[in-house]
Amino acid sequence: MTNATEAILVADKTNLGAITADDVARLAGVSRWTVNRAFKKDASISQTSLDKVMAASDQLGYVPDLLAASLATNKSNLVSLLVDDFSNPHKLIMMERLTRILRKNGWDTLLVNTNNEEDASAALLNARQRRVDAAVLIGISFNDHALSAAHSAQRVNKLIVFARTSENPDTISICCDDQIAMTTITNYVIEKGYKRPLFLAGPQTISAHLGRKETFSRLWEAQFNVTPDFISVPIYDPVRAYERTKEYLEDLPIEMRPDVIVCENDALAMGAINAIRYAVGLRVPQDIAVTGFDDIPQASGPEYRLTSYRQPITAMAEALVTILKGDDTGETLDKFVGTLISRESA
Repeated sequence: MTNATEAILVADKTNLGAITADDVARLAGVSRWTVNRAFKKDASISQTSLDKVMAASDQLGYVPDLLAASLATNKSNLVSLLVDDFSNPHKLIMMERLTRILRKNGWDTLLVNTNNEEDASAALLNARQRRVDAAVLIGISFNDHALSAAHSAQRVNKLIVFARTSENPDTISICCDDQIAMTTITNYVIEKGYKRPLFLAGPQTISAHLGRKETFSRLWEAQFNVTPDFISVPIYDPVRAYERTKEYLEDLPIEMRPDVIVCENDALAMGAINAIRYAVGLRVPQDIAVTGFDDIPQASGPEYRLTSYRQPITAMAEALVTILKGDDTGETLDKFVGTLISRESA
């Protein structure tokens, strides 16, 4: 076959989107295996060969078939992120950190918006069909029944619950130690001299849950022999928190109002602060103090100056990479410890 004839055939393949590794190898003057190595992360290949392969690939418009590679290796280097509760701004922080660190280590991500348990179940099946290496659950719509069904049906290789705990033995929880975190917050509230706390909680789910309300209530009762009041909202939404806090405070005599509202996360804390100031005309922290959890970027802004607890999201994301790589370090993944950030709100 002449060079001119080969060039015509390659051009035809390009138009059909059928350029192969063999075509790249011929143009670059290397073997097909060298082409394959060039597109593998951390593969052994000389810089000269890599440059030849990449130049030929650019010229021909070649991209490797990731699906075929995943079938051959049973590894897709794709992670599915199942996320609900998008009204919670901390979700954006987690997604940014996760996708950046996963991409740095060779994993791409498939983002799925799951609104409820039914959506979550369908999303897990979809993850299996796409041969993802793991499904990472970030949210509140995952109960033990759905997780057990997904595992029994072998819908995903790994089920990872991120930033909260799960009682399901077939899942891996990567999360902050809520008991240590809430002990830190409780001690801080006590040291500041507050006497009438109100706990503002999120959804009261029975699994894939947070233990913050239970820990705070237990510690406060042990210290003062009084169970603190609590209210809750169905989603981590500042607007819902505003409405619920407004409703609660308006119904209380002034002398019975809390002197501090301990919130399960920053989204709820922002809604509570807005209700205190604009719905009932009180001051923060002079009349009612507020604490949050997560330390989202808005927490440090002048309108909130929120005392909050910062989770070590980067370390948690790196632990996820360790799991995906199959490196068993023997570390406990649900005991990450964060930092209390003290500001003017409490």
